[in-house]
Amino acid sequence: MLATKYNILFLCTANSARSIMAEVLLQSEASQRFNVYSAGSHPRGEIHPKAADLLKRLDHDISGTRSKSWDEFAQDDAPEMDFIITVCDRAAAEACPKMPGMPMTAHWSIPDPATVQGLEAEQHLAFAEAYRMLRNRIVAFANLSIDELDKLALQHQLDRIAAETYEKGAAE
Repeated sequence: MLATKYNILFLCTANSARSIMAEVLLQSEASQRFNVYSAGSHPRGEIHPKAADLLKRLDHDISGTRSKSWDEFAQDDAPEMDFIITVCDRAAAEACPKMPGMPMTAHWSIPDPATVQGLEAEQHLAFAEAYRMLRNRIVAFANLSIDELDKLALQHQLDRIAAETYEKGAAE
């Protein structure tokens, strides 16, 4: 018997770095359990070059990944989301369009690497740190026994993942 395949949407304002990284990471980690999407309230229209470079260097497939509006997921024919996770504070504060279904929600505050100014090395480090933070949360999320948890316990686990600082893997 096959377990349920869940739909998850990662949201960010520009949908060019953090939400794209989250989409690609969960797709890599658990595509058999999740249909993974990302979108933005004000999409940039392209993947940030430093995010794309980092994902490619880490052997992630980004073909078919694109920056898109969250309005696509508010359409009548859009897939019903089981989970919506915001990864930037600005998107979390915005009024999200009504989407089909009754998704569980969480907010994973990840600093925006695209705003880092300075040396090229500092900018690359910011993207690597955002990736590390997302990866730690994605691994924790992907390892949840979702089918075995009731809604309250599942929401508690989503909140726990959001609140914890994952130092494991900091050297990666």
